[in-house]
Amino acid sequence: MILYDHALIKTNGISLHVVQAGPEDGPLVILLHGFPDFWYGWRKQIDFLAEQGYRVWAPDQRGYNISEKPNGIAAYNLDELSADVIGLIDAAGCETSMLVGHDWGAAVAWWTACKYPERLSKLVIMNVPHQNVFRKTVLTDREQSLRSWYIGFFQIPFIPETLKGAMSESFARGMQSSSKPGAFTDADMGEYRKAWAQPGALKSMINWYRAIVQQPPPSPDPLVKVPTLILWGKKDAYLKWEMAEESLKLCVDGQLIYFDDTTHWIQHEEPERVNQLVVNFFKSHDGN
Repeated sequence: MILYDHALIKTNGISLHVVQAGPEDGPLVILLHGFPDFWYGWRKQIDFLAEQGYRVWAPDQRGYNISEKPNGIAAYNLDELSADVIGLIDAAGCETSMLVGHDWGAAVAWWTACKYPERLSKLVIMNVPHQNVFRKTVLTDREQSLRSWYIGFFQIPFIPETLKGAMSESFARGMQSSSKPGAFTDADMGEYRKAWAQPGALKSMINWYRAIVQQPPPSPDPLVKVPTLILWGKKDAYLKWEMAEESLKLCVDGQLIYFDDTTHWIQHEEPERVNQLVVNFFKSHDGN
């Protein structure tokens, strides 16, 4: 049985709740969840990676669950979010880390790889395109702009976060309706509702979307020099799968694997295949 440590880690001027597992001297793997997930979204990966000898850190990213929730939209821009990751690597006493991201966590992972390539040894991306590809596609492709309608809704001041009960139920319905049946159990949804109900969580989660539109930082060099594995469920209701191929073109050393019958919630729906592909990728480079 894998034991979890729950720690509050200081990074980039805030404290993040981090679930830790695996041998302390194992290679560091940081798992970045997306929206509206929290560390629990990696529950099907943590044990497997720890059993393979990796030191696993799965944070609640800033604004989520019981991590710190700084005020202001600017606190949630991609420069701040990627600096959180670098602070975690430093706190672990490591020069580099393997970084795995899904959804918004993948957006942070892309950005971190572009801005701090020397701090990452491997990059695994799940169902979110490179920031340059998404920006171009959402502005030029009508189908993708329609799929991304909620980004516009979240720009409305105050109203989304005041609809706490309604928004939580909307999140729950969205996760369950856009995923394969059984990917999220009733018990799982109970855990999510508790995370969303944390004081200030809803506003902070939405501020991620406000920051990307209202206060985007200058883009780093778009070329991804870190060895990269992209895993993509082609039945994603939110993001067109063609963006994965465009993202691959920006990777110096990249590979793309599609999951034909999987939705946006790839690590929830096919954990065994995802886990094995991730470990195989880790072991295929640098002898890890």
